[in-house]
Amino acid sequence: MADPTSTSCPPAADVLRVRYQGRLPASLDELAGSTHGAVQLPLHVAWSGLRTYDLDRPRQRMSLYRTALAEGQHDDLVALLDRQLLIAQWPVLRTLISRHISAAWEEAFPLLARQAPAAA
Repeated sequence: MADPTSTSCPPAADVLRVRYQGRLPASLDELAGSTHGAVQLPLHVAWSGLRTYDLDRPRQRMSLYRTALAEGQHDDLVALLDRQLLIAQWPVLRTLISRHISAAWEEAFPLLARQAPAAA
């Protein structure tokens, strides 16, 4: 019989999965971010280092998406990310973010999972 005084904490992976799933848009079509030009991340998303990114520069665009996916809340993701850019960058982007984030997005949006390269 289990000890009723003991408390059980969920595994960290479960906590992270729930955290990232709660931030997701209902549809990739909700993503309304810019596709060109400069974008400044809010302070609560990028609290140190670079905050303004040029979407016309591939490395900066990738960095913005990486930061937004890791630190952004639902409204940030919708405002900062663009559907087509996310899909186009996903095969590389998914390797730059935590597996908990990529799993949450790929479970919610199978289109992204199909973009991922096949495992060798």
